[in-house]
Amino acid sequence: MVTAAAALRAQNSNRTVAQGAVRNGTVQSLGIPYAKPPVGPLRFRAPVAVPAGTPALGRYAESAMQTGRKDVSEDCLYLNVFAPDPATQGKGPFPVFVWIHGGGFTGGSPNEPLFDGSVFAKQGIVIVTVAYRLGVFGFMDWSPLLGAAYADSANNGLRDLVCALQWVQSNIKTFGGDPSQVTIGGESAGAKLTDILLGIEDARPLFRAAISESGGAERINDYEHSKAVTNAFAEQMHGIADISADALTVSPEILLKAQNAMIQAWPGDFPLRPQTGGALLPRRAVAAIAGGSSRGKRLLIGTNRDESIVFLREHAPEPVTQQYLATATATQFRTVLERYRALYPQMTPAELNIRAVTAEEYWVPSIRVAEALLKGGGSAWFYRLDEEGVSGQYKGHSYHGYDVGFVWDRLAPEEPPAA
Repeated sequence: MVTAAAALRAQNSNRTVAQGAVRNGTVQSLGIPYAKPPVGPLRFRAPVAVPAGTPALGRYAESAMQTGRKDVSEDCLYLNVFAPDPATQGKGPFPVFVWIHGGGFTGGSPNEPLFDGSVFAKQGIVIVTVAYRLGVFGFMDWSPLLGAAYADSANNGLRDLVCALQWVQSNIKTFGGDPSQVTIGGESAGAKLTDILLGIEDARPLFRAAISESGGAERINDYEHSKAVTNAFAEQMHGIADISADALTVSPEILLKAQNAMIQAWPGDFPLRPQTGGALLPRRAVAAIAGGSSRGKRLLIGTNRDESIVFLREHAPEPVTQQYLATATATQFRTVLERYRALYPQMTPAELNIRAVTAEEYWVPSIRVAEALLKGGGSAWFYRLDEEGVSGQYKGHSYHGYDVGFVWDRLAPEEPPAA
């Protein structure tokens, strides 16, 4: 016999409301455009907001251009909203959490099953998962190749996020969200972008608090470094296409091919990054935060104890080379390693390298962000996750990405996200 309560639950699980479709006890609106497709003349340009009322796709949009995925497109500037069901949880207003995915500035997607916002929406939180341009489409300065009109284009991925946050401020009330209670957050590259947003004046009125999981704000190039990356990319394009003439028409697959070749040849880690010295980020994020760019904001920030085992893997016992370092030179790193060796003489070479590389990429940069925010008039809470994985290749370690399963109530993801 079907009870009245069961019938009501079944009805609620399949109905459509003005904000989207009711699924899994929450209102889901997928594939909402927040900016015009960055293609044709808008390729490598700052995002252009869509007109108010532009309809959602009703499904996940394609992910940003990257290798290793099939669901990719340059037309990627969409977000997804998971909201409490007003039929069961009232109309709010509810706090809002905007999730920025990781992936080393070259990969990742908000559309992963792991990032199903229902787990938060059922607890009275509106979740927004957002896509942004990656790689040479979002984090390379095209001005050395295309001229001054493309200055600061290495920050287009960041500008996408600012545009998405502006959309949230204008539209989230429709989903029961409170625009005065927006928290931004992410993991890995998503955390780094979160931390950098703390130093961007244009983002200041768009959120109240931040959560940074394995982040830091050190992964930023100055203009000369950024120009060198662009020139290295152009070298890989030589013989494939006249990039100065064909940049707006060459296929994205060719651009990705040259991008990946450049990354492989680059003498360091993660060459594609945001850029300081321009209109969006005139000075480095940590300095801007210390100067008060996020005065009054709150931050929860931290790292995992053994982050870098994901990247060192079987090479962990070997001397660490520059290719594993993202924020320090090999000479600077040796000083850090010697300090760890003095503090922990009982550790094996592999354990020392894992801890020291973790400190170089995540631990120390995260501390600097927290200290800067305190100096600049904000509040910060710091954590370190020491919980050890119980299965898989990283068993016994608190590896990079292990925290994400706890946050999204899906423990031990099969593959840790990229940095």
